Order: sequence, then C-alpha cells, then structure tokens
Amino acid sequence: MHTITVIVPAHNEEEGLPATLESLARQTVRPDRILVVDDASTDRTGEVAASHGVTVLRPPRNLGSKAKAQNYALPQCTTDLVLAVDADTVLAPDYIETVLPVFDDPEVSIAAGTVRTRHTRTLWERGRSTEYLFGFHWHRPIQARANSPMVCSGCCSVFRRDDLMAFGGFPERTIVEDMDYTWAQQIASRRAVYVSDAVALAADPEDLTYLRKQVWRWMAGFCQNVRLHLGRLIVHKPLLAVWVLLALLEILTAPLWWATPFVLAATTDQPPALAFAWWAGAELLLTTPPLLYAARRRKLPLATVLLNVPCVYATKAVNLVYAWKALIVELLLVPLHLARGLTVYEKGRADTPAARPVVPGVG
Repeated sequence: MHTITVIVPAHNEEEGLPATLESLARQTVRPDRILVVDDASTDRTGEVAASHGVTVLRPPRNLGSKAKAQNYALPQCTTDLVLAVDADTVLAPDYIETVLPVFDDPEVSIAAGTVRTRHTRTLWERGRSTEYLFGFHWHRPIQARANSPMVCSGCCSVFRRDDLMAFGGFPERTIVEDMDYTWAQQIASRRAVYVSDAVALAADPEDLTYLRKQVWRWMAGFCQNVRLHLGRLIVHKPLLAVWVLLALLEILTAPLWWATPFVLAATTDQPPALAFAWWAGAELLLTTPPLLYAARRRKLPLATVLLNVPCVYATKAVNLVYAWKALIVELLLVPLHLARGLTVYEKGRADTPAARPVVPGVG
C-alpha cells in the first residue's frame, strides 16, 4: 500500500489555492499529508492554507523558484511517494487513485496524468486548451507507448521519494525542473509514465503578458535541458533523444511552414486565397483528427473544441518567437559565454492583489 505526501508551493496564491486544496480534500484516496509552502507571500496565502487544515511551511525569505520551494518541504516528507501540485491546479477526484497503481512497478520513478485548461475565457486560454488537447492525445500517447515520455508535467507529478532524495531533490539547475527530472531519470534507466486517465486542470495565462513569461520559461528550460542532457540521451535513451531532436527540427522548420502560403502565392499562378486554402486544409488535416479523438475521449462539446482551433495560432506564434529566442540564447550565446540564459523564475499568472478580501475556505 503506497503512502503519499502532497507538496503545494505557493507564492501569492490566495485566490487560486482554495480550489486546489479542496480538490485534494475530495480525493478518493486521501493523501497522508499536505504541505503548503507559503514562499514569502505578501497576501493571505498562508492564512488561507491554514484554514484548510493543512501543514503550512514558511521559509524565512522568498526562495525564488518552484523547485526551491518544493525542496524546502521535501525533508518533511516521510511517505514513499510525493505529489507536487501547483497552487492553481485542480485535480480530478480520482487523480491519486488512478496514478498510484503504476508505482507497483519498482522501475517507475515519476508519473503524471493529462493536463487540461481550467478556463477558456480568453484567446490565450482557448489557444492553450487546444495545444493541451492535441499534445496529450497525440504526442504524449505515442511517447508513452515507446516508454519515453518527453515530460511528466510539473503541475501534477508523482515522484518516488527514494529516487527523488537520491537525486538530491527537485533539480534547481534548470528553469524547468519537471523536464530536467524526467530526462535524468530515464537516462538512469528509471521509468517515467504517462497516466492518461488521471486528469488535472491547470490555470493558464489569461493575457499576453503572462503567456510570454510562461512560454519563455518553458522554451528556455527546454533548451537548457537539451544543452545539459542531449549527449547522454543519445547514448542511454535514444528514443527520447529522437523526440527531442524532432522538437528542435519543428522549431527550425516552423517559419518555413508558416511562410508556405505566401511563397506559393508569390512563385506560382495560384491566387493568394487558393494558396492559403491549400495550406489551411493541410493544417486541418494534420490537427483535427487528434482533436476529434480528444473531444470524444474527454466528453467535451465538439463544437467548442473546433471553435477554439483558430485561437491556437495566436499561441503558436508566441511559442515560435520564444522558441527561436531560446535556441539563440540557450544553445548559442550561453555556450559562447555571451549570455547567462534564463535564471529568474517568473510565474505565468499575476499575483493575487494583496488588498482583495478573501473569505478563508471559499474557492
């Protein structure tokens, strides 16, 4: 029988934290302990957490990143498993129950479920929802069948504590600890597992300001991990190295694909509208089938899923800009000692206004 401790790092999360803690309280398999790390919040995060009857840990100063906050709580974990949950993520009631059985295999070191967006109110949230549906119902299942998932999502990953402690805790050397640990464990011949039936709902950036911060962190972190791990991946986990190289190739060739309708219009006799129609048709042919499957798999309204498809091109454009920036900075300038790379962790959502009144226990 597995035992599990939940770590929730939280900095100025009084607004989103209640829903997270309530989702943990509703788990069909209850965690043995819940630790909220109130990382020098200037709002009422600590008080809100305490009102839910969980253990609140308060570092003497702001630690500056999610991994550091999680490591602050790690010595308090005595269970065989550790679940790291972001303070704005809501777990389905059976999340823990669904993930736990994979740890019956002693080779499994880390596991995580499917991530979906909690809200689809803005253009950016709608675009991200489409990205998630496509990625978790196309890329991730293929990687899982090949026993080489690219990442176990940091907002809802379960870790085997002994492996985590032997590794030295949550990695702080890159800006994205989830990918770093997922790759490192697979290089060490440990297993990372995608559990498709376990669902977590994440609060994603509502506006362009915070989307840019989140995407820059993700892309910079990906390239940091490429710089750190790629050589050993090729030797010890070649199939995972293939996914990584394909991701790099996609970044490099994406501008060519986006330019295709304009090139066709300029170099052929086709009218611009027809050139764009051919391009759009190819896009839909590539993207729609996984989305149709995702809508059926998750029992989502098909019309809503399809109406959100145009929004994904706005988020794709942001992804492309920061992916290229990451390539240049992290894979070119940093090795040449011309830049430091991204070292400052910035959240993808605004802090809760400190003056906003909050009723403890109400999400």
